[in-house]
Amino acid sequence: MTATLTGVGVGPGDPELLTLRAVRVLREADVVFVPVLDRPDGAPPPGRAETTVAPFVPSDRLRRLPFALDDRGGVTHRRESAWNAAARTVADAVDAGAQALAFATIGDPNVYSTFGYLAQTVRELRPAVAVHTVPGITAMQELAARSGVPLCEGREPLTLLPATAGLALFADAVAGPGTVVAYKGWRRHTELLAELRRQGRLADAVLGSGLGLAGDRVGRATEAGDDPPYLSTLLVPARRDRRGGKL
Repeated sequence: MTATLTGVGVGPGDPELLTLRAVRVLREADVVFVPVLDRPDGAPPPGRAETTVAPFVPSDRLRRLPFALDDRGGVTHRRESAWNAAARTVADAVDAGAQALAFATIGDPNVYSTFGYLAQTVRELRPAVAVHTVPGITAMQELAARSGVPLCEGREPLTLLPATAGLALFADAVAGPGTVVAYKGWRRHTELLAELRRQGRLADAVLGSGLGLAGDRVGRATEAGDDPPYLSTLLVPARRDRRGGKL
């Protein structure tokens, strides 16, 4: 029987947002890997993915994989080392007889997820391992639902980008005709708001911080302060002047 590695999207952090397929795959897995922050100075606390899947997976089947989640920019040595070590841990589990392996990832495994790097390296180490994914609800979908703002209508485009890609990319997207969603905007929040103000798009912008966690917040982007959490989502809706105007 061919071993399988499945990247399972577990949503933004609320266990109630896991799909039925995600719960089934997690429960059927021989081992469920979860990403945690690599901290040389001590054991890291449970990550968001781990706390999200904990109600569905016995603790003896959960295994943490440290990643350099706080590294900034590019493929650093620490980041590559973490990818390689994590893939070797997965390969060792396969060699030990595990057939169904899962990796729980916040959001969707195909949207800005560590799973893609892990899966690529596992394929190199154990080409026979079959890799699959289970889609998950993304933070932008949760924010749209919580704020009551449709992501896109009619002919509107939808642009999703990381604020870490730079202000110019964000400015170009905001100048377009559709909705813009920015992830990872915490350090650039003030710059992003300034650009929205310059383009007359600030009034309708909403921000979700810590979505799915206790004490999460959804509200106008201008009310979030100057230093929102790392896991924040900025939603800038398209300009809409009447019902069905973009059809």
